[in-house]
Amino acid sequence: MTFSTRLAARALTAVLGASLVSGAVLTAGGAASADSGEGRKVMLKGSTTASYYWDDASGRNGDTGLPASGKPMQKGLAASPSWPLLTEGYVLYKGRKAPFFVGDRGPGEPSNRGVMLDLDAKTFAQLTGGEFNPDTLAVDGNGGKGHIKVTYVITKWGKGVGKKNHPVPFETRAWSRKDRDPAEPVLLRAPAKPAAPASPAEPPAAEPPAAGTPPQAGPPVPSAPSAPAAPEPGKPQEKAAPSAARTPAPAVLEADPVSASGEERPSMPTGLVFALLLAAGAGSYAVVRFLSARLIRERG
Repeated sequence: MTFSTRLAARALTAVLGASLVSGAVLTAGGAASADSGEGRKVMLKGSTTASYYWDDASGRNGDTGLPASGKPMQKGLAASPSWPLLTEGYVLYKGRKAPFFVGDRGPGEPSNRGVMLDLDAKTFAQLTGGEFNPDTLAVDGNGGKGHIKVTYVITKWGKGVGKKNHPVPFETRAWSRKDRDPAEPVLLRAPAKPAAPASPAEPPAAEPPAAGTPPQAGPPVPSAPSAPAAPEPGKPQEKAAPSAARTPAPAVLEADPVSASGEERPSMPTGLVFALLLAAGAGSYAVVRFLSARLIRERG
């Protein structure tokens, strides 16, 4: 193998290696962002108290029949007192995440007391570390939890009637009206880290009295301010610079509203970046092959 061929092979290896590493890093970063939800536009975010139920139309647990959407009871099917049916989203509880879709109506009277979401029993068991009991349709082994405080995120609104905003009690009948003024989407952001409080300055230590001097009793008497020195004749007097008070920086919000038309700054998809990197690698390979063949012809 000639020197030019070895040089071309090394250059090609370096270019393709850089392209593959960059593509892997970008793909991993995109997957991490999608998992955390950071930087993604959603329809709504809030918090509420959630209960659970399992409506299998058997009447064993006081249910009234199949869910209102007509879909069979299943894991991920939740009931809302006001959101449109087939609305999609997920809930967060103590670091755990579970998807749901609205397939039923409820809670009824408990929604007047702030219980605005009825999760299915299997999802509730997953979030609380319990186990679904198919005989009693209840959740066992979670310490008796029947209500939990969750964060909800709506990713897609249903197309039917219902309120496309923070939930309201069932008795308002918002579930039966078409919402003409939905909530503005929000952009999820990581919470800002609070600034560390500044430690107060320690007062200077008092000097010990000289030998033979009796200690001073009581608080020290402040000295009288000295009079300003008289200006010298013929010399301009300097002005003291006024001290400016600093204004504290404004707090950063966790979620910024964006326009419903999606006019936020567009971001380049990860797949497109990866394709461009591969194209650049292929172009470099072609250039190296061309130069290598030319050197071989010149030396031959």
